[in-house]
Amino acid sequence: MEVTERSEELTGRASRALTAFTKWLNTYGETSWDHQSFFAGSLGGPAKSLYYRNKGIGTVAVAPMIFCEAFLPSALKEYAWGYPFDWVTRNGTIKAGTPLITTTPYVYEAFLQLYQLEEREEWKEILQSIAQHACNDIKEFRTSDRAGCCSYSPFDDVGGVVNASAYRAFLLTSAAQVFSNDDYAQRAKRNLNFVLDTQQADGSWYYAMDQVRDFVDHYHTCFVMKALAKIRQLTGDEQIRSALEKGVNYYLRNLFDVDGLPKPFSKAPRLTVYKRELYDCAECINLCLLLRGEFPELEQTLHRVVQHILNCWIKSDGSFRSRRLHFGWDNVPMHRWAQSQMFRSLAYYLCEEAGGQTAKARRQRAEDRALMDAS
Repeated sequence: MEVTERSEELTGRASRALTAFTKWLNTYGETSWDHQSFFAGSLGGPAKSLYYRNKGIGTVAVAPMIFCEAFLPSALKEYAWGYPFDWVTRNGTIKAGTPLITTTPYVYEAFLQLYQLEEREEWKEILQSIAQHACNDIKEFRTSDRAGCCSYSPFDDVGGVVNASAYRAFLLTSAAQVFSNDDYAQRAKRNLNFVLDTQQADGSWYYAMDQVRDFVDHYHTCFVMKALAKIRQLTGDEQIRSALEKGVNYYLRNLFDVDGLPKPFSKAPRLTVYKRELYDCAECINLCLLLRGEFPELEQTLHRVVQHILNCWIKSDGSFRSRRLHFGWDNVPMHRWAQSQMFRSLAYYLCEEAGGQTAKARRQRAEDRALMDAS
């Protein structure tokens, strides 16, 4: 009974938080900065590139921006989506508007939900175009007889980022069923096998299999396991169940701090000035909601993180804090990082909890009727 009461209290608070956020967003507007903004300009881009080439000298170059990020943060043919800013990465700069396989699946899911509600031909055409983009424009790289990874964008000449292949595997698995397309299914299977093959013995996944970016972080781990969970829901693949079991065990033991709250890395690979990230908390909520049915230990984690967000991360204006620094907070509302993710996560939580309460109520009514009939 205590758990039910706690859940009901949290859903009420989550509902009020979502209402307050919506009112804030209507006033604030859709334009915002995020921490990548520091590295999208004429000075930030070269500084970050230097950091990737030479960490010693590069750290000196990026340190002022890292400081500002923490303490002065206010400073194709087919359908596909990317970022509206230049993004400096280890492998070069991804120009604004470049389609990304880590971004496009979110829009695919949104249009799929629309199509499932109303089978309009325009939604179907957009879904088909997105699937064709993921299948044909995103490059594939063979890693074994049974597996292959994919590029991050149509213009990359290398692959190896694990969550990118996980995203593509899910999108094409879904599209294979929506459009009865065997080619989508086969390509999805090769990407899925890559993700399964790259899971480490301890259950973790490195960010990339390039012998350089071998860090394990919170939200990319969530991305990988979310994609696997969604594929398993569609296919019932038991290989995925085994991988998820190992992944969840690693996740709970290595990506939470002593307070049982999400921490950014199992071991930080680079200069960081923050203790906790809104993005990590949002993706933790998403993952727990997807997997708590099979892994009940995630239920307690879910409620702990939701309660923590409602207690500590909501500002008086209704927006969310962005990061918990080692000293103080980063309070700049960053839509992409991760105001939108937390709004979606809490809405998902509210929907799932309401559905669960409805199901419980139906079961209770059925039991009451059975008792009455028996008497």
